[in-house]
Amino acid sequence: MELKRLLALARGDEVADLLLKNAQMINVFSSEVHAADVAVAGGAIVGLGKDYAARETVDLDGRFVAPGFIDAHVHIESSMVTPREFARAVVPCGVTTVVTDPHEIANVCGLEGIRFMLADAHGVPFTMLVNASSCVPATHMETSGASLSADDLATLKPLPGVLGLAEVMNFPGVVHGDDAVLAKLSAFADRVRDGHAPGLTGQPLNAYAATGISSDHECTTIEEAREKLRLGMTIFVREATNARNLRTLIPLITAETERRCCFCTDDRQPADLLDEGSIDHLIRLGIAEGLHPVTAIRMGTLNPAEHFRLHDRGAIAPGRRADLVVFTDLQSPRAERVYVSGQLVAENGRLVPAAAPAPSAAPAAVRHTVHVDLAKIDLAVPATGRRIRVIGAIENQLITNHLVMEAARDDGRLVADPRRDLLKMVVIERHRGTGNVGKGFVTGVGLQRGALAGTVAHDHHNLVVIGADDRSMLAAARAVAQAGGGQAAADGDTVLALLPLPIAGLMSDQSIERVRGRMDQFLGAARQLGSTLHDPFMAMSFLALEVIPKLKLTDLGLVDVEKFELVPLVLKD
Repeated sequence: MELKRLLALARGDEVADLLLKNAQMINVFSSEVHAADVAVAGGAIVGLGKDYAARETVDLDGRFVAPGFIDAHVHIESSMVTPREFARAVVPCGVTTVVTDPHEIANVCGLEGIRFMLADAHGVPFTMLVNASSCVPATHMETSGASLSADDLATLKPLPGVLGLAEVMNFPGVVHGDDAVLAKLSAFADRVRDGHAPGLTGQPLNAYAATGISSDHECTTIEEAREKLRLGMTIFVREATNARNLRTLIPLITAETERRCCFCTDDRQPADLLDEGSIDHLIRLGIAEGLHPVTAIRMGTLNPAEHFRLHDRGAIAPGRRADLVVFTDLQSPRAERVYVSGQLVAENGRLVPAAAPAPSAAPAAVRHTVHVDLAKIDLAVPATGRRIRVIGAIENQLITNHLVMEAARDDGRLVADPRRDLLKMVVIERHRGTGNVGKGFVTGVGLQRGALAGTVAHDHHNLVVIGADDRSMLAAARAVAQAGGGQAAADGDTVLALLPLPIAGLMSDQSIERVRGRMDQFLGAARQLGSTLHDPFMAMSFLALEVIPKLKLTDLGLVDVEKFELVPLVLKD
């Protein structure tokens, strides 16, 4: 807006476009809730107080109005739908800005994947900002579909919507001065650089923070979060589908620390988005756990805006974007009306028809990404010893235990033993058809029979399979491969549930409601097979992520994350 016109509107000399009258305003600057009329013109807030005139007046009759909610860190691909469909789910919740790291699709399709995400978000009724994916691949101990150098990432910097450098997951590479990692940090030295350093402490953490990496969303204990906070890092308090850390970290959030804390969802599946919500759910949960409502709202508005240097949003003040959320209950905020740049985009839990985006049209570059010849895949594990390393899954956490268990044997092979909750796990390379198969065992998933398979396997997104027997595992893997990517559950030769994810093997081209329906079938099938996990498919996908302790499996084998090296499955007797 031209400055002279803004001043005239702010003085009340010109008529505004919209006036939200008789509001109770959430003031994240002064930590107050106070009466105010909010005048809006040209997509911006132009004035607060009485005596403004507007072409359209909405009487809020004492309802609360807050800044639009901001998700400090999210992987949209984990919703299993495209950005356009993701917007349909989160905008009615009051989320008007998301900061996303598209490293899931980048690990499959490289720069083409990131460009698809940016293009798909064009014209949707929220702001999607992208942090350039810093770890493609995440480490040298996996096979991904692409590799992005510092020079590759630098080509994204001029693009509209590209904000900074996404979570730097290769923290050993940072700490020990890996040239390729340092080149990426240097390329974005003038931008915000986000972190990812689970369990890092002491002098290595000092080294990590010294690079200017400014945040972390992987804290699972108060002690870990406090140490990072003391070094100047912003703590992103996460409540994801399979990483629920908010209640644990609430005691960290005090009047002295809360301005250095933000809310993020990281990875949320369709059912949780539709049933619980997005950042609005974290705000409600924070209030229920004892946070003052204004504090909780600030953690989902002003704090992330300031962290990412987004000084045009995050608060209700003259000159800021008119991204606004209207609700009735301060103790449990649920969006009734949502405005983006002063336009009503959602009401009573749904996008208004004028704001609904057209369906996505994914190009060929992000389709047809599964290249596996299962006829050449051998799942057998020779019995070369009696003690094996086992991944110990922990419900609602991304970290795992590194266990040693007695192996089960049959006909000279190591096999699953469902009676002890000991299941076989394999990761099959699916990008280049190399035939690589990482083989291991996992406990904590709970299957009594059958198998689960999927091409959602953070962050390399190879084909991961967990099962009680090889026949079921091959059936589930075959169903996924033939669908061009997705998730499946099988029992013997029978496929019990299948969700095709044709966009990079990560996302559907269908509505989020339809994807959720298929996911419900999966969860039912997984329970039928014996698993009691909240979401065994999400849990399975993170068992292949070798940048989160302690033991993980990639297509190249078992990874001891604490040692940051590949280790043998079978221990020497």
